[in-house]
Amino acid sequence: METYKINIEGLELDVHRLNTVIVGSGAAGFNAADSLHDLGQRDIAVITEGMKMGTSRNTGSDKQTYYKLTLSGDANDSVVEMARNLFQGGAMHGDIALVEAALSARAFYKLVNIGVPFPHNKYGEYVGYKTDHDPRQRATSAGPLTSRYMTEKLEKQVLKKAIRIFDGFQVIAIITEKPTAGEGRDAKAVGLIALNLKELDMPHMGFTLFNCTNIIYATGGPAGIYATSVYPESQTGASGIAFESGIKGINLTESQYGIASTKFRWNLSGTYQQVLPRYVSVSCDGTDEKEFLNEYFESPGKMLDAIFLKGYQWPFDPRKISGFGSSIIDVLVYNETQVKNRKVYLDFTRNNTWGSTNGELDFSLLGQETLSYLANSGALFGAPIDRLSKMNRPAVELYKNNGIDLEKEYLEIAVCAQHNNGGLVGNVWWESNVRHFFPVGEVNGTFGIYRPGGSALNSTQVGSLRAAQYISANYAQEPLSKQDFIEVCQAVTAAKLEMARSFMDNRSGTSNVIALRLTAQERMTKLGALIRSLEGAEKGIEECLEDIRNMKVRTKIKEAADLPYAFQNHDILVTQYVYLNAIKHYISAGGRSRGSYLVYDESGNIPLEGLGIQFRFSLDNGTLNDKVCEMVLDADCYECNAEWKPVRPIPEEGNWFESVWNAFREGEIIK
Repeated sequence: METYKINIEGLELDVHRLNTVIVGSGAAGFNAADSLHDLGQRDIAVITEGMKMGTSRNTGSDKQTYYKLTLSGDANDSVVEMARNLFQGGAMHGDIALVEAALSARAFYKLVNIGVPFPHNKYGEYVGYKTDHDPRQRATSAGPLTSRYMTEKLEKQVLKKAIRIFDGFQVIAIITEKPTAGEGRDAKAVGLIALNLKELDMPHMGFTLFNCTNIIYATGGPAGIYATSVYPESQTGASGIAFESGIKGINLTESQYGIASTKFRWNLSGTYQQVLPRYVSVSCDGTDEKEFLNEYFESPGKMLDAIFLKGYQWPFDPRKISGFGSSIIDVLVYNETQVKNRKVYLDFTRNNTWGSTNGELDFSLLGQETLSYLANSGALFGAPIDRLSKMNRPAVELYKNNGIDLEKEYLEIAVCAQHNNGGLVGNVWWESNVRHFFPVGEVNGTFGIYRPGGSALNSTQVGSLRAAQYISANYAQEPLSKQDFIEVCQAVTAAKLEMARSFMDNRSGTSNVIALRLTAQERMTKLGALIRSLEGAEKGIEECLEDIRNMKVRTKIKEAADLPYAFQNHDILVTQYVYLNAIKHYISAGGRSRGSYLVYDESGNIPLEGLGIQFRFSLDNGTLNDKVCEMVLDADCYECNAEWKPVRPIPEEGNWFESVWNAFREGEIIK
């Protein structure tokens, strides 16, 4: 790596020149850096806002799942069979599904080899269990903190190899080189602009440039666009600056939502539901407590069974609403919090009063599946907390370690944004439409409508390995020369400097950056999350565009330390704008309720008597399942264009050994 200075707008700015920059310090980013190093590319560095930030390190569930090929027992499984199951989720490219399946075992065993404690039996079989949208038993887990273990072990590999880490640097722009007229080639990424968070008070406001041949973008999902979210607060995402630079989005409508705690952000799946906690709501002042589910279910047995099923049918799914299915609970929680403006809690200290006598639950009311599960777990007794302590004591300790004692207090919950199946476009090597730019991990739009639980963790490892393979085989060339880089970066750097100066010139005694963010986030939670409508999307688009255009004058910062948050707000607004446009295009194309969201349909049905008309919906008929929607933003005029494309099928390779061997030896595979 080479470091030098250049002068832009009268400021001396540091430039770091190297082959590949990896943005992000989660499971995907660290694996990309580690894999590149193993493949022989040493001129690399990691950029991160903070080593301890991000979703991989700070999220989980009662038993966080990792999805891979079956590696135990006598059940039939194959790479193609796993690919088919991923592909059948809808709106997913078959060739990417095949890659995800083919490399799942290699990626998994690497994690095992570096110390992630996945369980195996005495014969060395890595046993599995069945997760959502999984016909096999491919899922495994290292416990509630699986992704944290992955991140920590991969970080150790990166540190051991002395890979350079720029800690405390926030990326605010992607620098691209546009093709000249008639060249017939795509734009390519050539660098980044970042804020050095330790130098915000200096004249250059921390502006630092990276001149690089390749960018591996592991910034995570767009967590910051939502108010009601189970993403860790340290995760905001950085998709907006990618859209601004011409990188396409794909399947941006397909996010996943589910019930989670809000004080300590954590998914409430698995055992948390299977022990049958009470769902209670109160008014904003803490009065008028009631068990609100009782008002809608026709019997206590159906209510208790729905709560139980919510354990392994955790993501909201409109197909599981009718007939008192598990997802009606998400709708009812949303109705209490977003429509009635009440607070909702889980109570593990007492049994549901409906279905209990003198505080003792009548287990005979339970359906066979619920009853058998609790019986096999030795948990047909006591209060929910007693059952939880018996079945999964670490789940209780997890909250206690984060200041919440489930044995004594209620747990505040909401239906939260949890994962984006869509994201930025990538091909089978995870390279975007802008050459030399590789989105990996959740920021890459790998998946479509449905995906097996835990497949996202597999994708962090597979995608980052694929990007590293392609870069090491094809993109080892030097970055731009100093002069060429100055010519390419000058305009975008000047524009970002002008934005920073506008923020700095608008200082006041108090900062409003967090208040502005919350207003924007609440808009997205209301109009672009679990419950959607064409009217709502159009309203959100109009408000977003107004906020973007007026951001410089509306933003008030108190000090230079607020500057990074102001840039994050800009990224959040741009991301919301593109995502809401995707929702608008989907509904305009005839799309209805699918995946993990409900689309208002004036001719549809209201799920239950007593709910408002905003919940009137009809299920999607699948006509768009064999298509993906790509979105591109024209940042000059802020127009979003959508292009519907057919999904690519799963490739049918001959796989004759001698043919593959010859192609492999001739270097014809990774290209």
